[in-house]
Amino acid sequence: MTTSNHKTPQYPEPYWREEELPAFDKLREDAQTEVAIVGGGITGITAGYLLAKEGYKVAILEAGNILNGTTGHTTAKLTAQHGLIYDELISHFGEEKTKLYYQASRDAIEFVRNIVSEKQIDCDFSNEEAIIYAVSEEYARKVEKERQAYEKLGIPSGMKESIPFNINTTAVLSMLDQAQFHPLKYLKKLLKDFVDLGGIVYENTTAADIEEGSLPDVVTREGHRLKCKYVISASHFPFADMKGFYFARLSPERSYVLGVKTKEDFPGGMYYSADSPTRSLRYTPYNGDKLILVSGDSHKTGHGPDTMKHYEALEVFAEEVLGITDYPYRWSAQDLYTLDKVPYIGPITSKQKNIFVATGYRKWGMTNGTAAAMLIKDQIMERDNPYAELFTPSRFQADPSIKKLIAANTDVAGQLIKGKLEFVPKETADLSHDEGGVVMINGKRTGAYRDPDGSLHLVDTTCTHMGCECEWNHGDRTWDCPCHGSRFSYDGTVVEGPAAKPLKKVEE
Repeated sequence: MTTSNHKTPQYPEPYWREEELPAFDKLREDAQTEVAIVGGGITGITAGYLLAKEGYKVAILEAGNILNGTTGHTTAKLTAQHGLIYDELISHFGEEKTKLYYQASRDAIEFVRNIVSEKQIDCDFSNEEAIIYAVSEEYARKVEKERQAYEKLGIPSGMKESIPFNINTTAVLSMLDQAQFHPLKYLKKLLKDFVDLGGIVYENTTAADIEEGSLPDVVTREGHRLKCKYVISASHFPFADMKGFYFARLSPERSYVLGVKTKEDFPGGMYYSADSPTRSLRYTPYNGDKLILVSGDSHKTGHGPDTMKHYEALEVFAEEVLGITDYPYRWSAQDLYTLDKVPYIGPITSKQKNIFVATGYRKWGMTNGTAAAMLIKDQIMERDNPYAELFTPSRFQADPSIKKLIAANTDVAGQLIKGKLEFVPKETADLSHDEGGVVMINGKRTGAYRDPDGSLHLVDTTCTHMGCECEWNHGDRTWDCPCHGSRFSYDGTVVEGPAAKPLKKVEE
């Protein structure tokens, strides 16, 4: 339990979303463009801006509101330090490809840095060190191996004695010349420039499928068609996921973020713990002061205990390390992991050269998402790009991919069976106000949420993607699928794919 007397925010809301954004109409009829981009986050907006700048006619389709997906729920570190990754990548891919992975992130940081400078964007951009630290001897050895990997790859770095917090460390490794920013302030300017260049945005427009051909059609849930030459799927989880079987090649994880004001001053820098459960720290300017973002506690989507426990664990950590004086924000994020931890960026399958996908960024979407936009722009323009082979979605490294694919799909099969056989003792009468859970109605497993006013919202918990049973996420008031990570609001509306259709409503 926490010892402080501040109040936990009742509902999750990211700090970044305080930024006012323009609103756009939905697609209401069939239309035509050159490039259709599905997804209005950092990849979609950056790619749209770059292509519009090159003279292409571009339309962005966003299922909800622009910048309200993963980009709006990030910690917004612009860094090539993606956890303990370089030693592992060298062992799987060799030094040459691993150096390309690092360089792609370096290029992305430089791209953002140059755009911010050139356009004079006020987006709280600052150059920072990215620091990874260990608190155990086991992870100190892993940090040392990572340092050796940095040395092999020529990554500017250094070892430190400690970090400036009340945390006893066993090893500290710094990557120099990294950065942080306010992602929505930055992307708001790119979005304005995209529209000024003739780009079109359709909000509240869910892309449901692609009809292939030399001129593909993006088909919306309402049946409207957007005919185009090229499609970019930048919707976090590929919306046409049966193409390339991405549902079997991506593993969803949730992690949690607190935005707090603290007793102890935050000295700058971006910090990430090597040990598990991970802990991440950074600050952002906030009303003339500093808001400290404390994040971590990741787990597979739809698995584990009551999700509020993760927020509470981060609160305890923040209280111990920095002391909390105010706790205005909390939110969670969903991240997708590929089989080999390298994103899938490029043609969606080896045979479909005019449909592109960008997904599997793990927790590092600010750099990976920017790199993806730059790569796909080059591919559409038929320009050489040094990172095309590394990120190609058609790759299939035998180590570690095959073992992970078998393990992931064995888990999916287990979840499918477990959900169908689960005994459910609860009834709707057992639910308090603002409480949700699985209940039995007419002998059938049903999702129930009683809102703060006492109204009951009932849904069929069977995920509309592939039939797994969703679990209640108390921290976010959502129904989360443990198989492929689809998420639905308490009334069944799709929050996150791969599911495209809402949960069915149930009458009591």
